[in-house]
Amino acid sequence: MAKRNNATLILAHVVDTRVISPVANYDNEYVNLAKIQGEKILENYEKKAQDADFTNVKLLLKRGMPKVVLTKEIIPDEDIDLIVMGATGVNAVERFLIGSVTESIMRHAQCDVLIVK
Repeated sequence: MAKRNNATLILAHVVDTRVISPVANYDNEYVNLAKIQGEKILENYEKKAQDADFTNVKLLLKRGMPKVVLTKEIIPDEDIDLIVMGATGVNAVERFLIGSVTESIMRHAQCDVLIVK
């Protein structure tokens, strides 16, 4: 879609600090590993875009609560007009206890949201 519309494809990954905060107090290496893993994820998707002859790609790696960082920082800062995201990312228990990131973004994003399975 980004290629067809001559748009910038922004690939974003948010390291969830709720998960790493308790461990980070004792072991900073875990924070570094989470960052490295996030970078690898982004680089993998960037390579897929390049393999499809699309080079207008921007990578963003942030820390925080994903639903907050995406809706309050990334969307307004990058002037995003469409978010494409997966329907699920966590298990049913986590969705019940903390709410789905996808659902939160769908409800609070100030732009269009396309949810894919």
